[in-house]
Amino acid sequence: MFGESQVFLSPQSAIESLFGASLTGIAYSLFAGQPLTILGSTGPVLVFEKILYKFCKDYELSYLSLRTSIGLWTSFLCILLVATDASSLVCYITRFTEEAFAALICIIFIYEALEKLFHLRKTYPFNMHNDLDRLTSYSCVCSEPLDPSNETLELWMTHNKSADSISWANLTVRECKTYNGVFLGSACSDKGPYFPDVLFWCVILFFTTFFLSSFLKQFKTKRYFPTKVRSTISDFAVFLTIVIMVVIDYLVGVPSPKLQVPEKFEPTRSDRGWLIDPLGPNPWWTLIVAAVPSLLCTILIFMDQQITAVIINRKEHKLKKGCGYHLDLLMVGIMLGICSIMGLPWFVAATVLSISHVNSLKVESECSAPGEQPKFLGIREQRVTGLMIFVLMGMSVFMTSVLKVRNSFCCIAL
Repeated sequence: MFGESQVFLSPQSAIESLFGASLTGIAYSLFAGQPLTILGSTGPVLVFEKILYKFCKDYELSYLSLRTSIGLWTSFLCILLVATDASSLVCYITRFTEEAFAALICIIFIYEALEKLFHLRKTYPFNMHNDLDRLTSYSCVCSEPLDPSNETLELWMTHNKSADSISWANLTVRECKTYNGVFLGSACSDKGPYFPDVLFWCVILFFTTFFLSSFLKQFKTKRYFPTKVRSTISDFAVFLTIVIMVVIDYLVGVPSPKLQVPEKFEPTRSDRGWLIDPLGPNPWWTLIVAAVPSLLCTILIFMDQQITAVIINRKEHKLKKGCGYHLDLLMVGIMLGICSIMGLPWFVAATVLSISHVNSLKVESECSAPGEQPKFLGIREQRVTGLMIFVLMGMSVFMTSVLKVRNSFCCIAL
């Protein structure tokens, strides 16, 4: 989730994701018809927001304001679908549709994770033509630009600086970029000094996190430890993996990418607040035109929500309580409007998280005969686990100093 929010370069980041998830999740867990469903940022919605962000950037529109307009239209359309009994269309969702949609979501997340991994190659470049015998002669220093542009000259005047008053050789990498300096030397790339360790260490974290998580998830079928211990390790495989990899990353000390969070509970960017104007600096007609992309967004959210709900409500899960498709979509629509006004990410039923949640609540028979497989009895249907997940997530908003230690790449890998 955090990795997804970092894509937008901080209009919405870790704080907004945690707060939005907690706010939406608590309301959904208390009032939804199927509380076993876990809400999250899903692949199709993420792709939609990335396209919207790029569109706003290309046409110089306010992203948060246009997104708020689209979100309010989408919220209205979702409530309209509830009022017109559109959720009854789930009867046409087949097992093939469920599997195809779940596969699409998995492909999107895998692609996004690999895309971020390849993007680090540009952010943290390394020298591919090292001469090991000449490492002692490599250097990278900041120097004055030979032909500074008018923008650079205006920047220096803003800081009450001139080319002669700046001690170029003593500037840090960030300061050199601030003053539009030029990096010179055999240890420099076009964008700054080479980073010999960060990319490769992130690749190690990426794949080790994935394989360790897969191994622990299958630990239930191993021959080590008692059955209860194996089941516990398998249920908490993802959590244990993240903790282990974060500790390893902390002990190794390589400056891998970390979450960017503020020191206190406030929006990540200082130029925005907790309430977003749907119009903002955008032209007035964007309020009306926003209805067009909201149709696509509504389709994505409807499909995401209802297909996940159908998967959770399968007959083989032996659920005793009703489905509540209308009530679920109503809660998602209402909270989507609230999140839009507050500039928070949109949350809808997350297929992978919901399936994992249901699997963790399975009730099996106690086996006494050696070699006998336990029988599946049903699911513990309650609201406590979902509620506590999002309550704890909300409490983590006030633990920003701890979040800075967590390695965001573990989140991306999972």
